[in-house]
Amino acid sequence: MTALESMWVSFFGIFLMFVSAGATIFAQKLPSILRFIVLVIAFICLVIGGIIMIVIVFAVPLAE
Repeated sequence: MTALESMWVSFFGIFLMFVSAGATIFAQKLPSILRFIVLVIAFICLVIGGIIMIVIVFAVPLAE
């Protein structure tokens, strides 16, 4: 993976983390069932974003 590709993948990971934060704030105004669904989606976005960032941080220096 080139440096430019890893930059775009890391931007996607950061975007997923922002989506997670926004969904968490939005979920406070929802009824209980919808709140649970939105929070589960937010948690999944946070986990995927975190995994992407960990992979980018540890794998990219080894690629060169």
